[in-house]
Amino acid sequence: ALRHDAPDPSVTAARLGITVDGQPKGHVFKTTHVPHLGKLSLVRVWSGIFGDGMIANGERVGGLFHLMGGTQTKAARAGIGAVVALGRLDSVATGDHIGPNGGSDPAWPPPLVPLMAVAVEAVRKGDDVKLSGGLQRLTEEDPSLKYEFNADLRQLLLWGQGDVHLQVAVDRLRSRYNIEAMAERPQVSYKETIRRSVSQHGRHKRQTGGHGQFGDVHLTIEPLFRGAGFTFVDTIIGGVVPRQYIPAVEEGVQDYLQRGSLGFPVVDIKVTLTDGSYHVVDSSDMAFKTAAQIAMREGMPKCEPVLLEPITAVEVSIPSDHTSRAQRMLSQRRGQILGFDHKAGWKGWDMVQAYLPQSEMHDLIIELRSMTMGVGTFSWRFDHLQELGGKPAEAIVRARAEET
Repeated sequence: ALRHDAPDPSVTAARLGITVDGQPKGHVFKTTHVPHLGKLSLVRVWSGIFGDGMIANGERVGGLFHLMGGTQTKAARAGIGAVVALGRLDSVATGDHIGPNGGSDPAWPPPLVPLMAVAVEAVRKGDDVKLSGGLQRLTEEDPSLKYEFNADLRQLLLWGQGDVHLQVAVDRLRSRYNIEAMAERPQVSYKETIRRSVSQHGRHKRQTGGHGQFGDVHLTIEPLFRGAGFTFVDTIIGGVVPRQYIPAVEEGVQDYLQRGSLGFPVVDIKVTLTDGSYHVVDSSDMAFKTAAQIAMREGMPKCEPVLLEPITAVEVSIPSDHTSRAQRMLSQRRGQILGFDHKAGWKGWDMVQAYLPQSEMHDLIIELRSMTMGVGTFSWRFDHLQELGGKPAEAIVRARAEET
């Protein structure tokens, strides 16, 4: 049998730094979910005896199974060298050690960095909770998948290694968990900011018989340097706006900043409350909040709003024969080439550094693999926001307006 041509489990355990001392010790190398049994952790036993019902990493094992294809055969125990599935270890992840000390394995390869995303949405109403649960199980089984909810876009994003990888993941949602999901290209987290300062008056006054509504504010709207975020300041003197209403003014400003005059969240802006007035009877938090929104809505278009697009820092790893083609491809995608160098420890490979708009990143991995016979890849991170003008910006703003 082939087992006689492979090292003894104790030899492999020693190579991995695992002490064979009779205590139950194992290593989780895969996680899967099966109907009626739930989560199964596939474990290689390196020391001691594993049994059904034992305590592992602070949890009770809810079943021990031998696997043969898609069939699970219940067993009472498993010894050194066995590969078994342990049930109901909810806190255990792929790569973890199981035993007295437990914990993750620092030598276990980290998950692959996700390279492509799709926005997923349940087809059937009421399946949103099931969709989140299905994605959770998928990412446990395949750590190279990742999902997140983007609050700016209000989209649930599923990240993977490419289009085929993501198509298979969405199909598994349907075939294994009975969740029909639509996948589409995600939106881009555009922002907007301003170029000039403006002072704006906003007044909200309404009389409805009984107590009315009255709020009056003067705001100064100013641009800040890139990355500064939002700052609110009040310079009220003499109580022209009572202190208890000032938080409502700030809340009204922040509510407006969720969607500016171009239709996108506003960043890098300072708003100062400089003056105002109130009515003893009719003023309220809601009245001052509304007055602040009126001032922002009327003042922001006068501040020369400008669209900001997210820029990512990209490092493309490719064989040296394809370096020049990769640089041309990045330039065609409005990328800014920062330079290239030999990839350390990779003979015959180069690494190209560039700034690339996030809007051009969606199918980058597809073109890169096509160009390099499937071996090229890249890593990326968000770097900064950059002004975007001209016809591209006009088209984005127009499309945003049509959505609403």
